[in-house]
Amino acid sequence: MSEHVLVGGADGHAVNQLGRMSNRHGLIAGATGTGKTVSLQILAEGFSRLGVPVFAADIKGDLSGLAAAAKPHPKVDERVERIPVPDYQAEASPVLFWDLFGESGHPIRTTVSEMGPLLLGSLLELNDTQEGVLYAAFRIADDEGMLLLDLKDLRSLLNWMGEHRSELSQEYGNLAPASIGAIQRRLLVLQEQGGNHFFGEPAVELKDLMRTDFSGRGVISLLDATRLYRDSPRLYSAFLLWLLAELFEELPEAGDAALPKLVFFFDEAHLLFDQATPALLEKIEQVVRLIRSKGVGVYFVTQSPTDVPDTVLGQLGLKLQHALRAFTPKDRKAIRAAAQNFPANPGLDVEATLTDLGIGEALVSILDAKGRPQPVQRTLIVPPRSRMGPLSDEERAEVLSRSPLAGQYDTVNDRDSAYEELARRTETRQKELDEQADAPSKTKGKSTSRGDSAGVAFLKSAARSFGTQLGRHLVRGLLGALSGKR
Repeated sequence: MSEHVLVGGADGHAVNQLGRMSNRHGLIAGATGTGKTVSLQILAEGFSRLGVPVFAADIKGDLSGLAAAAKPHPKVDERVERIPVPDYQAEASPVLFWDLFGESGHPIRTTVSEMGPLLLGSLLELNDTQEGVLYAAFRIADDEGMLLLDLKDLRSLLNWMGEHRSELSQEYGNLAPASIGAIQRRLLVLQEQGGNHFFGEPAVELKDLMRTDFSGRGVISLLDATRLYRDSPRLYSAFLLWLLAELFEELPEAGDAALPKLVFFFDEAHLLFDQATPALLEKIEQVVRLIRSKGVGVYFVTQSPTDVPDTVLGQLGLKLQHALRAFTPKDRKAIRAAAQNFPANPGLDVEATLTDLGIGEALVSILDAKGRPQPVQRTLIVPPRSRMGPLSDEERAEVLSRSPLAGQYDTVNDRDSAYEELARRTETRQKELDEQADAPSKTKGKSTSRGDSAGVAFLKSAARSFGTQLGRHLVRGLLGALSGKR
């Protein structure tokens, strides 16, 4: 099996994406309707044939066709002959379906602790003061070994912080009631957008996103993001970024491997960069730069290269640019910027070609075996071997019924965490108060001092019992998420 992915043909010569260069990331760009989805599809099935697992979000539902073989068509035959593709044959790819809502795929979840305060603060659109209170909440949970698994855990902790803020503020700074209330309101909005489905256990195991089938082909994990992207685009981008951070934290160094361990497609990538705070954007750039050494290739899919910051764009090896449309002065400026993004080709007017490309054509620049960018070429994109278009509901159900993960993530596991621990503390404290009220003479002179009351007493007792079992300072990674599952 040759270790490259055929992208297409240029002047009768094959344009190949080398397997060993595929962890150098990439970009698929172009106006709506010019063929970006098909380019994503041919790369995904190409990596799968090399034995490389793939993760992609299916925003329109079209990518589900990867699980079915392409149907014969005269235009496909014509293109196969023009490129040429000597070994072309229609075939399905191995696919796993995922869905945050658990309706059209396996449920996919993480925990609040694993997402961490930086990503969650961005997801909730908190200001600096509110974000500071959220960081304090995570620090309190970490100090006490309390797990924040789902949204009710975090809401319970915030309520408790509000009740005992005078004691807690001595160690963790000002915990303003207004900020706590604002975070609680944002959590309610997030819950309505599907956050209650996303946060909880069992959390997704990365090994289940990095599988091969019995024949050695890489399994393509497709996240059905049609509803998620429509209803909560911020949750969509936060989830994909969290997943990248998890991959970075958990995977070992891969060195100079012949093939990536995983290829990750980030569709509608402008959402990631448009909504990122400066601090988060700095971390994104760092993850993209460093995750290559873990054997993960990240491919951004968006309309224009200008959607991606220059600091990230400069790290992308494969550049696959479909047609752009020049309707306004802003469009023409974007076309000039896109043209400058490619290594020069003396025989090609890139700026003029960008508006002249037909559907299924693209300007493509690849890296050679030494990692050097090659001159851009006008390329006829190879047709997919799988279906161009979505599966029917019946076909999707058939694929799900044969999934090796059937039943593994279906049932929510609500184990002992912050919500239950804080409920026990409240119950214990109420009993103590009731006993003191019944026997005031026995407790006279022996009560807890004013500086060591209620919340502080709870913190100390928890540190001795619950915190000792789970560890006092949980290790957090590059984006503030837990380094490793707990």
